[in-house]
Amino acid sequence: MLLRNYGKIAGITVVLSLFLLILGVKYVLGQDLVIRNFIAFTVISVLVGTISGALLFYKLKIAYYLFTAGLLIGFIELFRSFISGLEGWGDLVGILSLFIFTAFGLVVGLITEGIVYMIKKNK
Repeated sequence: MLLRNYGKIAGITVVLSLFLLILGVKYVLGQDLVIRNFIAFTVISVLVGTISGALLFYKLKIAYYLFTAGLLIGFIELFRSFISGLEGWGDLVGILSLFIFTAFGLVVGLITEGIVYMIKKNK
């Protein structure tokens, strides 16, 4: 069921990522958003949604779950950094932590899928 709805899941991921980024910067940080912010947030969200949809399209469920977990942890860390402030560095640390945790989830997921593939191939 999950694999057939990869387009819907990718779209939901795009919308949720965009919403959470705008919510974090506009309302938690209290920064005014300009058109460049919306463009950057849209590009990031579309990239994340495309990756999640591609993982499901190619039937990489373990990688999808680890990528989604990394994305979730990244957004939690983003909001935690935004709220704690870190004396002016909270916005940069929050965005970087989102990127790092998301990339880490993707890499670990792909490595895990590769290991599972090699184990199944050798049986």
